[in-house]
Amino acid sequence: MGRCVAHLDMDAFYVSVELRRRPELRGRPVIVAGTGPRSVVTTASYEARRFGVGSAMPAARARRLCPQGVFLAPDFAYYREASRQVMATVRATVDTVEVIGLDEAYLDLHAMPEPVAAMRRLAAEIDRTTGLGCSIGIGPNKLVAKVASDAEKPRGFVVMTREQACRRFAASPCGLVPGIGPKTVERLRALGLETLGALAGAPPPRIAARFGPRLGAELQHRARFEDDSPVSQERKVVSESRELTFDQDIRELERLEAILAQLVTRLCDGLVAQRRRGRTIGIKIRLDDFSTHTRARTLTEAVSSADRVGPVALELLRRFAPPRPVRLLGVRVAGLEPADGAAVEQLRLVV
Repeated sequence: MGRCVAHLDMDAFYVSVELRRRPELRGRPVIVAGTGPRSVVTTASYEARRFGVGSAMPAARARRLCPQGVFLAPDFAYYREASRQVMATVRATVDTVEVIGLDEAYLDLHAMPEPVAAMRRLAAEIDRTTGLGCSIGIGPNKLVAKVASDAEKPRGFVVMTREQACRRFAASPCGLVPGIGPKTVERLRALGLETLGALAGAPPPRIAARFGPRLGAELQHRARFEDDSPVSQERKVVSESRELTFDQDIRELERLEAILAQLVTRLCDGLVAQRRRGRTIGIKIRLDDFSTHTRARTLTEAVSSADRVGPVALELLRRFAPPRPVRLLGVRVAGLEPADGAAVEQLRLVV
């Protein structure tokens, strides 16, 4: 039957997992967010979303929008265990599964004789075994499947062809499609292209003149839901990082250096445990004016220990010499490869 891909997306995952152990909160506006003054919303229940609360929103704003909301601190160890339960159920049904984070996955269904029926059974089985709801989109490629899974949440189940996706979402904003980010949306808007239909039907030379021939063609492919990327069981992890947003801005370089050392230790402990190493070491600094700056250095050999990563990160920080108080500090090791012949394992670390 040709290519057939499903995208499975757990509904309000962190909140739903919390409600398993707090069933008395069902039906109430529940918001999972950090407790610091600069914390952000991780997930909001659908009841909270009716008040305008959404993911990545500052928690302080969420409290203003929904003062009657129930705010819970995130418990990522609990969420990872719930994710393992869900994905074990998925893998018992589907051979090729590409896991994206804790709460979503692409499934290759081309070998299944009755893929739509199989996915309905899978959604019911996830509900039965974990008590969690999910939405599933099915299409001829990952792009159609992803947008379809988002179309009718929660507990949505949408099957569509590429042509149906083009018609259904022609009037939708360009940012609906994965791979077209906010900055690109602004640049498209400057060209008078606000919808997927307008982008798909625009003269290619006009797009190429603004974005270049390669990116311009890719944007129009996405607007037409054209995608030939495979479902892969392995995702190449090319970098790992740790970062921290401060409750109060920090000006003193000595304090920043101490915090950076702690972040390096956390990062390198994870790399050593996973037997991975990398050649490029970088830092990320966000100042109090919200400007973000990065600095990096590539070494001649891959490293993973704190005594090798730390001095490089520290020198990068000192050379940058933050001119203003610092709001966020992070460290990264990129260009990851197996250490001592170890196999690269998929990893999702939440900072």
